[in-house]
Amino acid sequence: MLYYEILAGHPEMQTALIFKEQKMTYGQLRESIERRAKFLQAKGLQKGDRVGLLSKNCADFVISYFAVIRAGGVVVPFNFQLAPREIAYIVKDAGLKLMIVRQKIDLAEALQEIGYTGLTQYDFVEVEEPIVHEFIDYELHEDDNCTIIYTSGTTGKPKGAMLSHKNLVANTREFTSVIIMSSDDIGLCVLPMYHCFAWTVSVSGPLFYGACIVIQETYIFKDTMGLIAKHDVNFFAGVPTMIQLFFKGAEAHELANIRCFISGGAPLPQVLAEGFKKKFGKPVLEGYGLSEASPVVSVNPASKVKVGSIGPSLPGVIVMIQEEDGREMKRGEVGELCVRGDNVMLGYLNLPEETANALRGGWLHTGDLAYKDEDGYIFIVDRLKDMIISSGENIYPREIEEALYTHPLIEEAAVIGIPDKLRGQAVCAYMVLTAGAVLDKKELRKYLMERLAAYKVPREFFFCAQLPKNSTGKILKTALREQALIDMVSRKR
Repeated sequence: MLYYEILAGHPEMQTALIFKEQKMTYGQLRESIERRAKFLQAKGLQKGDRVGLLSKNCADFVISYFAVIRAGGVVVPFNFQLAPREIAYIVKDAGLKLMIVRQKIDLAEALQEIGYTGLTQYDFVEVEEPIVHEFIDYELHEDDNCTIIYTSGTTGKPKGAMLSHKNLVANTREFTSVIIMSSDDIGLCVLPMYHCFAWTVSVSGPLFYGACIVIQETYIFKDTMGLIAKHDVNFFAGVPTMIQLFFKGAEAHELANIRCFISGGAPLPQVLAEGFKKKFGKPVLEGYGLSEASPVVSVNPASKVKVGSIGPSLPGVIVMIQEEDGREMKRGEVGELCVRGDNVMLGYLNLPEETANALRGGWLHTGDLAYKDEDGYIFIVDRLKDMIISSGENIYPREIEEALYTHPLIEEAAVIGIPDKLRGQAVCAYMVLTAGAVLDKKELRKYLMERLAAYKVPREFFFCAQLPKNSTGKILKTALREQALIDMVSRKR
């Protein structure tokens, strides 16, 4: 089955999307997809060409995503929070000639810096224009690449995880075999659509079953509550930050119509899970995934929730907890969480060595440490050693450190995650300046905002005479995390 075929067969007049005050039926959605697919081919898109997509959540994002794939292309969704230089890197890495954007962005300087030319941007109004063109219905296969999800790498450069039609369709089927959906459902999509979590759970799942999706452009708690009440939303997926805001700011009767709460993107604190169940009478179903797995690997079924667990693996998704030599760990023993199944990516774009390493032995190696209990429920022990998870976004310190090192007054830098009650973690930077230098924190923040997405810019900056190191010169981040707790307390006094 090809990915865009999940829209086939749903009643013409059934409501598919609600965005702001506008409703779109499945018939209108399919028509708009065909029209935009024809436009893209007329502008030069050929089978396998990659097309960028950059926008906040809206109906046009959904239409354009499907249109690229329907036209025979590969869609490359962008995190709309990225700085121009970050966007330019992906444009060049993916070899993009076309981009669909909500509003055209100035990338000229950033692209010129890396020597890339030939990118054309079309906004949502332009791609909707009728155009005379004989549509080419390319012969596609379920194993063809249809989307590339860029995820930050430990080297500081994002990696493009190539996902196929089979990957997307399989993961949608696998997830909804545990979290049951129907055409009567009304789901709220508040997670950013460029993120694989939102796309499978909040978009593909409902569309596969002919359900309705209420789209929220940007997460604002008050607006979320308003949409839930106005449209009788009964399905919600979000990150722990959103679950916490429900817990603090909503009354039980206000969420009574929601039959299913899904949490992912970051660990759900046990105290929050227990408090939520007590207040609202319904559990939060915590799951786990990663872009390379399309992304859902496991989720707690409503019939049996284990607080602190990410649930058992989905049907069709095989999870093995492995030792370093690839042997399977016994139940209760900690090892690396490895995944196999139709949801696992084709590989990383332009990175054969990293692909071989990630998929060695026929398994997707997640780099996360976990164990299984006797019932097959999976418990994450630790994330990738240095990764920071803030409001569901994965942030890699190395990328921020590289940006800090470009500043002429910074001699050494180390970035760590510190506890944050709302976001889970916040970014903190420790720096050693060149001899006699003085650096204003506001100026430094402005400097980084020009090079990084806003959510990656550290919330806290600390200057020190030297960074703790071991005998080989490696910076000891464990010691820095301990020091950060002390420094934060001192700052509050």
